[in-house]
Amino acid sequence: MKPRLQTSLGQHLVLTPQLRQALHLLQLSMPELELEITEAVESNPLLEWEEPSALSASDGESGPDGDDPRGERDDDAGHDAWDDDRDVAWGESQGGSGGGGDDQDGDASERIAQSETLRDHLTWQLNLSHLSPRELAIGEALVDAIDDDGYLREPLSAIAEALAPELRCSEGEIAAALRTVQRLDPTGVGARDLGECLLLQLDALPDDTPGRDLARRAVATLIERLARLGIEGVADALGCSGEEANTALQLIKSLEPRPGAGIGGMPHDTYVVPDCSISRQNGVWRVTLAGSRHSRLTIHRGYEQMLQHTSGADAGYLRGRLQEARWLLKNLEARGETLLKVVRCLVREQSGFLEFGAQALRPLTLREVAAQIGMHESTVSRAVSRKYVHTPRGTIPLRAFFASGIDTGGGGEASSIAIQDMIRRLVEAEDPRKPLSDARLADRLKDSGIPVARRTVAKYREALNIPSSHERVRMA
Repeated sequence: MKPRLQTSLGQHLVLTPQLRQALHLLQLSMPELELEITEAVESNPLLEWEEPSALSASDGESGPDGDDPRGERDDDAGHDAWDDDRDVAWGESQGGSGGGGDDQDGDASERIAQSETLRDHLTWQLNLSHLSPRELAIGEALVDAIDDDGYLREPLSAIAEALAPELRCSEGEIAAALRTVQRLDPTGVGARDLGECLLLQLDALPDDTPGRDLARRAVATLIERLARLGIEGVADALGCSGEEANTALQLIKSLEPRPGAGIGGMPHDTYVVPDCSISRQNGVWRVTLAGSRHSRLTIHRGYEQMLQHTSGADAGYLRGRLQEARWLLKNLEARGETLLKVVRCLVREQSGFLEFGAQALRPLTLREVAAQIGMHESTVSRAVSRKYVHTPRGTIPLRAFFASGIDTGGGGEASSIAIQDMIRRLVEAEDPRKPLSDARLADRLKDSGIPVARRTVAKYREALNIPSSHERVRMA
């Protein structure tokens, strides 16, 4: 064996500042995004709002799109075709939707944001996973025990006690369910300490991420001493060069020590600003990005031209701010493109829901959408989290397009949302003097080809805030 030098060519995914900003922007709601942009304009002299007069010629035009879906047939919608209208620059004026009219003309109450907690976010993903009722019950118990920072502070034995006596399970079974919860978004959630939280995030990175293996070793063995060891101390402890230690430390610094902190609801009196709109014109479903209500964001040409005549520290400062401005514009465009891909897929899959309502909602999971558009599940989850869309049926959260499925007697699947809608309709049509019990509701659903247990009916009834049959008798 002789030492030798080798060169190799490969592609690596690194959590660069640009990538971190892209992920951050993607998960923001529209009000949060507008606040982020306003702060960026105030802090970066190379960003400015373009004057409205300069936009008049371009408002409403479609931006360049190499993957234009015009003319593409939607298999689920039958006769519905696709049309995509967007402006890839930031700030397309809101409105202009078809069947539903302008969002400003709708009922204001439908545009009030509902607060989404970390528990809501995790439970929603858990219900879209392919889990047995027993696994789902354990997973929900674990989610209930996760704090606002995203950590599981309770020991597994306490989770087992909380599930008993209705459900008796071993700590090993709970640990298996915890691994499922730890695969949910945000990455790192469900960890029991900081080290495990960081390891979960490192494990989610590609194997060829520079510094990943060293970062794992550093977190696993030096987590308590990292802050005071420094680059040289880490290099000595891990037996690597200072450059390698620095790469690992920079990767660790890019991770999120409180993964749950980024998931939180807006106040109840905050109005929803839709990220996009879906309308139907002449039998065609149309998806349009809804941009900021402010003028379009652009780069200040005066400062950009000043770079040609500036040198020294001033030139370095302007170049840095110019690069930041370009990153922001590029990441805003990428955010819009990701939203368009996701919403197009949702409309293709759930055109029946848009046309007929909740009873036509078909089972659809994050994994299925991610596979169709070639993205990771966590990316889809970020894209739909706290995002709203204006439709002919009102302004609704993008999460409303997803639903878990239940096998039907005919070999197909019915979504849980559709089943809840059927339960609601059965209760509305019942004799108020003889309300339907959960068992009777289950029998009615079985007669319709949807075999569900009485316990499942009770769970859905409670989710709809429908009182029990005994309480409905008293109310009548």
